[in-house]
Amino acid sequence: MIKEWAPKYTENQNFYYDLAPQNRSYLASLVSIITGKPVEVVEGYIRELTEDEALREHIATGLQFGLALSDATVGFGRREGWYAIIRSFKPRMVVETGVHQGVGACVIISALLRNGEEGHPGVYGGTDIDPAAGFLLSGPYAEGAQVLYGDSLESLATLDGPIDVFINDSDHSAAYEAAEYKAIEPKLADRSIILGDNSHVTTELMNFAKRRGRPFVFFREDPIDHWYPGAGIGISPSAIPLDSN
Repeated sequence: MIKEWAPKYTENQNFYYDLAPQNRSYLASLVSIITGKPVEVVEGYIRELTEDEALREHIATGLQFGLALSDATVGFGRREGWYAIIRSFKPRMVVETGVHQGVGACVIISALLRNGEEGHPGVYGGTDIDPAAGFLLSGPYAEGAQVLYGDSLESLATLDGPIDVFINDSDHSAAYEAAEYKAIEPKLADRSIILGDNSHVTTELMNFAKRRGRPFVFFREDPIDHWYPGAGIGISPSAIPLDSN
């Protein structure tokens, strides 16, 4: 697969793929347990994302013109879990560190827009040290979004809470990841959920959750038709289930 993939202009630092069907079913069941939503509802949210051709086209076109990734195809992978959690939980504020190109941000904002249509508005706040980050946030995917540029710890210090969903996806060193959790702790809503994009590498979110008496679970990806073995999602809700109503 690597030999076939290497000559293509399809990805640079992030890898895009879909999840294997069984893996996707496991993800839906896990989100159902965490959020208290029926698994059929969660499966519907995941289909909502995977069948969103407008979002896929927006991202693929943006990657093609923004990074010259002419063979770019879009698979959301573990971000399906982000989307399903946000659609289930109806957060008022989502914060993501490490916006990068903005693929994850577009997924998050798409979920927030649909929540808003159902009477549950929410806003997105992102941080990134790269001033060029987030170039995919345009058109409808710029609505209700703010990206702060600079060191994420400094940016997080300026944010007002409460933060309902926090996603760590910036500097992937264990020390920096731990520092982000410490920085956002006093800003978390009483009912909140933390998602760690580095939990396949470090135990920092698990350690944070253990010290704070929060549950912790880990979902590992099983990509389909891709050489990358997958990463995952560390998940620490304030309680199980979150019972978002």
